[in-house]
Parts: sequence; structure tokens; C-alpha cells
Amino acid sequence: MNSVSQPSAPSPFSIPLFRRIWSANIISQFGTLIQSVGAAWMMLQLGGSNTQVALVQASVTLPILFLALFAGALADNYSRRSVMLFCQFAMFIASVALCITAWLGLLTPWILLGFTFTIGCGLAINAPSWQANVGDIVPRDTIASAVAMNSLGFNIARSVGPALGGMIVAAAGAAAAFTFNALSYVALIGVLLTWKQKKEPPRLKESLGAAMAAGVRYVAMSPPVRTVLGRALLVGLAASAVPSLLPLVAHDLLGGEATTFGFLSGGFGAGAVIGALSTRHVRARLSSEAIIRLALTSLILGAVIISQSRHLPLSIFGLIFVGAGWILSIATMNVTVQMSVPRWVVGRALSLFQMFVFGSMAFGSFAAGRLSEQLGVANTILIMAAVQSISLFAGLVLRLPNTDDENLDPAKRWKVPNVKLDISPRSGPVHVTIRFEINQADLDEFLSVMKERRRIRMRDGARNWTLTRDLQEPDIWIEHYRFSRWRDYVLHNERQTIADVPSLARVRQLHRGTNPPEVHRTLERPLNAHITDPDVVNEITIDPARGS
Repeated sequence: MNSVSQPSAPSPFSIPLFRRIWSANIISQFGTLIQSVGAAWMMLQLGGSNTQVALVQASVTLPILFLALFAGALADNYSRRSVMLFCQFAMFIASVALCITAWLGLLTPWILLGFTFTIGCGLAINAPSWQANVGDIVPRDTIASAVAMNSLGFNIARSVGPALGGMIVAAAGAAAAFTFNALSYVALIGVLLTWKQKKEPPRLKESLGAAMAAGVRYVAMSPPVRTVLGRALLVGLAASAVPSLLPLVAHDLLGGEATTFGFLSGGFGAGAVIGALSTRHVRARLSSEAIIRLALTSLILGAVIISQSRHLPLSIFGLIFVGAGWILSIATMNVTVQMSVPRWVVGRALSLFQMFVFGSMAFGSFAAGRLSEQLGVANTILIMAAVQSISLFAGLVLRLPNTDDENLDPAKRWKVPNVKLDISPRSGPVHVTIRFEINQADLDEFLSVMKERRRIRMRDGARNWTLTRDLQEPDIWIEHYRFSRWRDYVLHNERQTIADVPSLARVRQLHRGTNPPEVHRTLERPLNAHITDPDVVNEITIDPARGS
């Protein structure tokens, strides 16, 4: 069984800040979706090709592929409120410019794609800060419900916004839809301006380049997150076909206009609302893998119905299945990522998740557009449904983990050691050696535990990890690893979580020496370095200590 949200967990709506941001976000999402309808239909009116129509959606998702990791590093190293506020102002300005250009009749297909791409960049940078901030606003046992409620809010807008957008476009043109979107940013900007964040204690910060590298390294050394990314890649690739080709479904398969497109989008949104509302109940009864399989089945069934339908009600019925499957799959993978990583790296982990799922969606949208030009809209949707079925079988190899019981709060056991040499955060390289005495009978278990310790060390920033055995004293084993800077060494130890403690405790239990394992920290000194250079380091040895 898989229960992320315990019955005793408070509702996210009981937290005033979450409630205010959630409400303002719905208004903003209404504007975004109304603009999406306007942009897609405007592209048809401008004479854009099938590929350009599909690229309207891809232009919004593609920036995530390029900017997600950068955005995640911003979210983990700077005030998330400030990042969100900057993005909202930037998108507001871009939306106003699009609105003015549309009213003046200056839009061309490529100028329109340029504007939607710019707004997509703002969404890409904003998303990791907002998603990571959920865990800062609500308690851990409420995260799953908060993620589902965010999805619900988006899809409430999705179920009504496109239909409203279709009516606005039909009555007043796409420029009116762009105007509505520009005004929709005001509420969220107001909430962010009045949000008084608690002062965070000062902490060491990484450069953006180092932070991005640390995020990639952590994910690469985290089996649960790697699994989610693999599934996200497969799901997003095929799931993008129906949303990206929806204007063509309305126009080519159903012979409709902007209003028809709006109703179809509303059907997708209604299904997504059903999926979001059912998330908590489904998670209480099914494992994450079972939920993904259910969601993929719903996506495939809906796509088949849409490809064969030539009647609006039946197409909307199929879109309900697609919307429900989409939101169940994305919400489940999102929660799995959030529950699999500690808070210091959650923004980067979520950004990589977004990079994989939306990057694959952008590629899938482009591929669907090209295929539809050669094979037709209905056949393309059927082909992508067949591709989606591969994701079902992928669960046999890439099974989603259940991580509800992982305690990833900081262990807070480590203290900065007293050293006898003045060093700065930039001093380095730093070498660490830990000396263990292990009985021959415990050797197999020791090596097994050290394999896990290697993964944790390297995941949290250590480099060049090695384990060596003394030739003169075979019971002596020496663990060695290094860091480029003293700052990296401090961050490495501060990143230790409660879930990491058992492996460290076990390796110390296996140590048979009369004293605790000896820890030595040394600073490497290049032979051509000057002795007085504060950032070029003189070799030192620290007295044995318990910490590492």
C-alpha cells in the first residue's frame, strides 16, 4: 500500500499562505490557458503549417529543456519568492508586448512563436521555485495533497479556461485573449509583493555552475530519482500528441472552429480535475507503479477514442480519459521526486524532472506535427498511443519506488572541526581519510556497507572516492575522498540526512579498534605555490575526530 497523505495531515488549504498563492495562481492559469487558445488559433489564421501549429505548445515546453537546471539552481540558492516575483514581472511585460503587437496586426507565425517561447522561458524559470516552495509552506505529510491541489487548481482553469478562451477568440479575436492573460498576472504579483518570508539563517552558497553540477550529480547517484526520470521521458514523449494536435483535431477531424477547440480543451481539463481530485484516494490504495499503469491505460484509451471520433461529445469523452491519465501520471512522478530528495536539492531535482518530461513533450509535439503532415491527424494519434504502450512494459524494469518512509531531514550531527591553520571557504583541495579496523569475519558486510557509503559520499559532493587495504596490517582499511574547496567539504557534511545515518552507524559498529575510526583532513599544497597565498593550501593533519 502507498499512503503519502496520512489521515491526520492538515489540509493545505488550512495554511493561509498556500491558500492565497493557490487562488492567485488559478487566476494566472486562466490567463495562460486563454492565451494558449488564442495563440493556437491565431497560428491557424496566420496560415501556419501543421508543424508550426504543434510548435505553439512546444515553444512553451521547450524552454524547460534548456532552462530547468538553471532554474532549479536559482530555486535552491536564492529566495524563491524573489525568483517567482521576477518571473511574473517578466511574463507580464512579454504578455503586454504580445497584446500590443496583436492589436496592431503585426504578428507573423514566427513572431508569435517568439512571444510564446519568451513566456515559456518565464514559466520554466518560475516552476522549480514554486514547486520547491510547496515543501517550505506546508508540512512534509501534506506535500502530496498540496501537489495534487496545485494540479487541481491548474485543471480547474484548464476545464473552463480553454472554453472561455474559445468564446473570447470567436467573439473578439485572439488579441482579446492576449489582453486577458496580461491582466491575469496582477493578482499573483500582488500576493508575492505582500508575502513576508521568514529570515533564513545564513548558510554557505554555491555558485550557480557548482549548484547545477551538484544537482546533476545528486540525481545521477539517486536510484529513485533516476527511475522517475526514465519513466517521465517515455510518458512525455507520447502524451504530447493529443494536446499539441488538438487544434487540428477540432479543425480537421471535427470540422469545428475556435469554440470547438475550446470545448475540446475543456474536456481535457475536466478529466485532469477528476484525476487531481482522485489522487489522494488512489494513493491511499495503490502503489506509485500501479497508479502510473492506471494512468497510462487511461491515456492510451483516450487517444484511441479521439483518433476514431468524428463527433464532439465522443471526442470530449476521450479527452476526459487523456486528461485524467495525464494528471495522475505527472502528479505521481512529481510527488515521488519531492519525497526522494532532501530540501537542499529539491529545486534542482524537480527541474531535472521537468526537463525530462517537458523536453520529451516538446520533441513529441514536433514529431507529432511532422507525422500528421505525412499520415494525417488520426493516424498520428494512433501511432503515438502505440508508443505510449511501451511505457506500460517499461514498468517491469523501471518500477517507480515507494519512498514515503524516507526521512530526508538534515541529520545535524556534524560540527565544523577546529583546525590549527587559517583557511577560507575557497581553500583547497581538501583530502579526507578515515581509518577502520575490520575483522576478517565482517569483511563481506563491511564492503557492502562501504558500497552504499561511496554512493552517498559522491552523491553529496565527494570526489575520487577510494577504499584501500593496508598491506602490512590487513585488518586496516582506509576510506579516502577529496573536495575542490573547504566550502564543498562543509556542504557535504551538512547535507547528511537522517536516512543516511544507519549506514554510517553500521560501519562504525563494524570497526573493532579500541578508539573510534581515525579521521584525518589534509589540505593539498602544489609544489609551486607560495607559502603566504591564502587560497593555496599548506598540508596539515587534524587530530583524529569522530566526525568526517
